[in-house]
Amino acid sequence: MSRPPPPGIYVPAVLFFQENEELDEDAVKSHVLRLAQGSVTGILVQGSNGEAQHLSHDERKRAIRLTRETLDANGFQHVLVIAGTGAQSTRETKQLNVDAKEAGATHALVLTPSTWRPMMTKDLILRFHREVADASPIPTMVYNFATVTAGLDLDSDTIAELGAHPNIVGTKLSCGHLGKLTRLVTSLPSDSFATFIGRSDSFLPAIAMCGAGGIMALVNVAPRAHRALWDAWHAGRAKEARSIQRMLAHCDSISSRYGGIGFLKSLISREFGYGGSTVRGPLAVASVDKLSSVDAALLKELVDFEKSL
Repeated sequence: MSRPPPPGIYVPAVLFFQENEELDEDAVKSHVLRLAQGSVTGILVQGSNGEAQHLSHDERKRAIRLTRETLDANGFQHVLVIAGTGAQSTRETKQLNVDAKEAGATHALVLTPSTWRPMMTKDLILRFHREVADASPIPTMVYNFATVTAGLDLDSDTIAELGAHPNIVGTKLSCGHLGKLTRLVTSLPSDSFATFIGRSDSFLPAIAMCGAGGIMALVNVAPRAHRALWDAWHAGRAKEARSIQRMLAHCDSISSRYGGIGFLKSLISREFGYGGSTVRGPLAVASVDKLSSVDAALLKELVDFEKSL
């Protein structure tokens, strides 16, 4: 029987490019290593933050393989690699799952197609994910993120029906919907289906409701802070966990408002000394120099906390 990823902290890693938009392998390695040293449970390669839709098939495989090899070469064999594999056709998604397996991923996170949004009925959504899972050499997970699927937001009933499939083992809820998470964790057994929240601003509430953890963009900046919250909560230090959650909630919002992927890259480059701000179009480069004084202070608090751990 297929097994879900273990509970914990996962990061949809940003992918660094050189100024000519070719992969910056040195920066990718540095980022993977800092994340692993920050005690992440696993790394999602080619989630939305990894600009999956901007990559060729060869680049996708190269990024997965580079991540796996970097982890293995530095003693982090226990850190999982999950691959984002959603495409606009069932056929291509199946191939991406095969490619992900060959490159070293243990699980695939599958985004629902949205080009034909008006035609994507519940029956078609169920058929797509089931056919992909049937053919996949690795367990699949349902990626729910309406922002990148033309507003297509799967409800908990649909995800729960998919969870009955033996090779569909979890979901990432980038919607951040805690009611949806609660329904799923109380309807499906955790040993066969893992429900991860997809937003740091909902991290503590999600694990308080026995969610499996999170796959969250802000972990790119602050893996140790997320681990500190996780450890504090599970050790019964609720006040400490709430204090860290306050920082994560504010900074998650700041990151989104000031440019998302481009902002994360710029911030990481400035604070940790590797990578650059280059993104592939139509995304735009974002600056860390345009923060309001209030937002700059909130972000500095989190970065300082991260560096202290």
